[in-house]
Order: sequence, then C-alpha cells, then structure tokens
Amino acid sequence: MSEDYSLRSVQVTLPPLARFTQFLQARGKRVTEQRRLIVEMIYSHHAHFDADELMGHLQDLIARRKISRPTVYRTLSEVVEAGLLRKMTLGRRRVYEHDYGYPRHDHLHCEMCNKLIEFHSEDLERIRDAVAREHEFQIIGHRMFISGICADCRKLDERKR
Repeated sequence: MSEDYSLRSVQVTLPPLARFTQFLQARGKRVTEQRRLIVEMIYSHHAHFDADELMGHLQDLIARRKISRPTVYRTLSEVVEAGLLRKMTLGRRRVYEHDYGYPRHDHLHCEMCNKLIEFHSEDLERIRDAVAREHEFQIIGHRMFISGICADCRKLDERKR
C-alpha cells in the first residue's frame, strides 16, 4: 500500500480578502480597489508564482492604468507581511505561494525547470518532533526543499542523448 503524501485541507475563519482587509485596517491603511483586485487574482487559483507572472495575469488592468507595477510590488509585500503569502528564493527567482488557508507542506524542487512539487509527510513530522524532543528544541515551523531533477526533465535529457 502506498502512502498518501497529498495536502490536507485547512479551515480558516475568514476568506483571504477579509483577512487582508483586517490587516490593512489594523495599520490604518485603505482597502483600495487595486489591492482588492491583486489579492483576488492571487487567490483565484493555487500555483507558485513570481511577480512577473502575477503582472502577466494583471496585464489588462495594468495596460488600462487601473493598476500600476509599483502597486503590484507594494501589495505583494503587504500580502506577505499579512501572512497570506510566503516568499521563497529559488536561485535568483523570488517565488510566492499561498500561506494562509494552505496546509503545512514541503517541496521537491527541480533544479532544471524550477518546478515545485508539494507534499506532506507525517513520517517526516514525527522525525522532526523526535529530534526536537531529544534536543529540547521548541519547533516554530519548518520548510524542507529537496533538490533534484523531475521526471519530465530526466525524460528530455534521455531523448537528447
């Protein structure tokens, strides 16, 4: 029997936009239409993305001057600060992923195409917890990236040979 490494669902008390609204209001900032549109786009689907990819999705609004590039960058920083997104660095690329309302997980990272494969392992968490107990270490969180080459890239490499 194979193990299930799929991600579990997480219950949240507020939708992402409402959580972001709370964050902004607590800091005396306005919830502008631009910020709302950006957060809605970010949470319209789950995928790792960088700022340029987000701008691509917002290109129509940027072209019509409804949203500016600096507003996208500022809002991304605010969304990270609000705990809705996590920013990761993969080589020279800064990538964002959903954090709020998304389960704890780890990643397989393809060094050739930068694909990220998400997984969750109870066994890994048990090992982490056992090592922490042994060292009287209080865990705040963990993030694991396992680097390698994905099946698609290995197949491409085999065809080239």
